[in-house]
Amino acid sequence: MADRKRILIVGGVAGGASCAARARRLSESADIVIFDRGPYVSFANCGLPYYVGNVIKKEEDLLVATPDLFRQRFNIDVRLRSNVKSIDCANRRIQVNDLERGTTYTEDYDALVLSPGARPIRPELPGIDLPGIFSLRTIPDSREIVQWIEQYQARQAVVVGGGYIGMEMTENLHARGIQVTVVERLPQVMPLLDPEMVAPIHDTLIKHGIDLYLNNGVARFEKGEGHRLRVTLNDGKHVETDLVILCIGVKPHISLAQNAGLTIGQGGGIQVDARMRTSDPYIWAVGDAVEVEDVITGQRGAVPLAGPANRQGRIAADTIMGRDSSFRGVQGTSVVGVLDHVVAFTGASEKTLRRLGMWEQMEKVYLHPGHHAGYYPGAEPISFKLIFARADGRIVGAQAVGQKGVEKRIDVIAMAIQKQATVFDLEETELCYAPQFGSAKDPINMAGMIAANVLRGDVKVAHWEEVEQSDAFLLDVRDPMEFNQDHLEEAVNIPLDELRRRMNELPNDREIWTYCYVGQRAYFAARALSQYGFEVKNISGGFKSFLLHEGHKYL
Repeated sequence: MADRKRILIVGGVAGGASCAARARRLSESADIVIFDRGPYVSFANCGLPYYVGNVIKKEEDLLVATPDLFRQRFNIDVRLRSNVKSIDCANRRIQVNDLERGTTYTEDYDALVLSPGARPIRPELPGIDLPGIFSLRTIPDSREIVQWIEQYQARQAVVVGGGYIGMEMTENLHARGIQVTVVERLPQVMPLLDPEMVAPIHDTLIKHGIDLYLNNGVARFEKGEGHRLRVTLNDGKHVETDLVILCIGVKPHISLAQNAGLTIGQGGGIQVDARMRTSDPYIWAVGDAVEVEDVITGQRGAVPLAGPANRQGRIAADTIMGRDSSFRGVQGTSVVGVLDHVVAFTGASEKTLRRLGMWEQMEKVYLHPGHHAGYYPGAEPISFKLIFARADGRIVGAQAVGQKGVEKRIDVIAMAIQKQATVFDLEETELCYAPQFGSAKDPINMAGMIAANVLRGDVKVAHWEEVEQSDAFLLDVRDPMEFNQDHLEEAVNIPLDELRRRMNELPNDREIWTYCYVGQRAYFAARALSQYGFEVKNISGGFKSFLLHEGHKYL
């Protein structure tokens, strides 16, 4: 306790608050002060949409820790409504504005931790500052939205942006009985995911009466009658609404670091090393304001997620106290609920790998298993996409969407990626099983088995986006009733149970691509045909994956 470090932390919430608490656990002698320009030091900003939706009833339930708790439990000084104006790196000193008293003072530090977070993007559009146009980042933001809804008995809302926050706001506004219009400039919501995996989300939005405008954007906002607003879209469409929520994304809050001369990365975030140290040896930075490395692609950028921010805060405290600790990077593991669906993601997407020129080294498989044993009532399908390296089967990404059991499977894959596991490891993964929770062959095992079959050469795979460029013979092995309901126009139907006695109907001079509904029967057919000398591929994920790729109704 002889080494009395003075640690100043700018910003609380996830990164700064976790850094302060960890530093105290490592040192009882350290002098630790948190400065935050807002009225709260540690709150659950991930819970804000659910407060707007009245799922979280009390505002105080969003408070993770108060200044009193930090003082009494951790002996940490928290100064709210305190804006750190500047950093004097040469003298290791900050200048602070006390926003309550209107005074300015300085504080010296041995170690400075920056956790300024990120700010919502507000594009320079005509009318952007009109009353009734909100962003959601803080508790006061959520309070203003709720007050506006209640004051004007809002019945219509426009959500601009279809990312995670946009989808959560859509769900929660819908839960309040508000008619929601979603405007997204890209051709899909949830832009981090591959487009076919988002098709069920588009369908559930439309099914629940959400007005969805894709490949569109906002041109301008105008005042309407009374409190109402008129939103003009890029295609000329006008939408009348009671309020607008901007969910376009966030930008790292870097002005303090930039003015201090700290290095800013190419992606616009504060540049840090693996120990969360900035270009100044006495200054660390954590959370939404920093750039970190993607463990799959090696690309650097800001990743505004609470989990990584908490870990970064802990690592900064460790290294300040002399411990050898480092941040491994991120893989973007995330989940969001959208009405009656859940979509989750980890690792790299196909479109990211294609953009970076890495796709030729990869392969993918699709499957659609039940979230628990099919014989137990209530089994719901999960549409699952697994991406892996062709060379060794190392797992690089996964996406899943369904109504139940989705996040559980992606969590398993997230840990598999962290441990550099392969699809062969997934085959052998031992997971808890009872019929109401899973299957003896869990979807995780199934994904591993399907992918391992491909790498071992037991089956060759094709994908639906390749069909138009192929002259392969398309063989639909479903039952006639299924085939007659919907099928590819050029496909020939020979049910699996009739295949062995009807092989003479198949061509010997063309490659045969098999499909069924989800891929299993077509795999059985492909195995049999290949042993009879046919050149055959199984179209991964079956006709259900075709429906995803085509954006048809999710079945």
